[in-house]
Amino acid sequence: MRYALQLYTVRDALSADLAGTIARVAEIGYTAVEPYNFVATADALQAAFTEHGLTAPSGHAPLLSADQEEIFAAAKQLGIETVIDPHVDRARWQTAEDIAATAQALNAAAAAGAKHGIRVGYHNHEFELQSRIDGRSGLEVLAEHLDDAVVLEVDTYWAAVGGEDPVELLRRLGDRVRFVHIKDGPLTTEDKDQVAVGSGKMPIRDVLAAGSSVETAVVELDDFTGDIFTAVADSLAFLNSDTSSDEAQEATR
Repeated sequence: MRYALQLYTVRDALSADLAGTIARVAEIGYTAVEPYNFVATADALQAAFTEHGLTAPSGHAPLLSADQEEIFAAAKQLGIETVIDPHVDRARWQTAEDIAATAQALNAAAAAGAKHGIRVGYHNHEFELQSRIDGRSGLEVLAEHLDDAVVLEVDTYWAAVGGEDPVELLRRLGDRVRFVHIKDGPLTTEDKDQVAVGSGKMPIRDVLAAGSSVETAVVELDDFTGDIFTAVADSLAFLNSDTSSDEAQEATR
């Protein structure tokens, strides 16, 4: 499993100095990133990725509300193999019919992406798990209607905030899940409560172990009250650390 950084985490720095921010991410030790809304900055990102040896296995883009051909062309330019739609409004998760319609739209996007050699996926927040259709989460209902070509990127933190056990959720969804978002914190809906991976309430090791088909685990902080680059570096250090060392440290707390 490879680790990547969702560039939304460092969006303020990226907006101020794209090239310098990418250089700093690489210096911390990340070898892969997940860009967001990358169409407008594709040329600059491509240059920075090439200079610093970074890859972008996946990227976020509004496939269901923007020009798909433009998105797929930019993805191809950046070497993005999977384009993930990061958000369908919470109002569209209240009925089985609406969820099925979202699945159909993703299936159509996947067919369009296949012509470019690009896979399509979907990324959740908490409300897709809070939504219950006949006792099941909206995300799992969505999965039932998706073509095999469409993958999921499970945001494990938001799944937990939404009331699901992220470990059990990953096991139920199985090989549909090819990406996960790894973040940590006190499991609240307040973005600024989030902390570096490994220093909150999430069972990070168990989550990673449950994702048997996961290709990339993507570190993300939606917001942070301290120095974001410190949190980004601490997150990668935790993920790269020896599990036995983590257990020994936990035993001394």
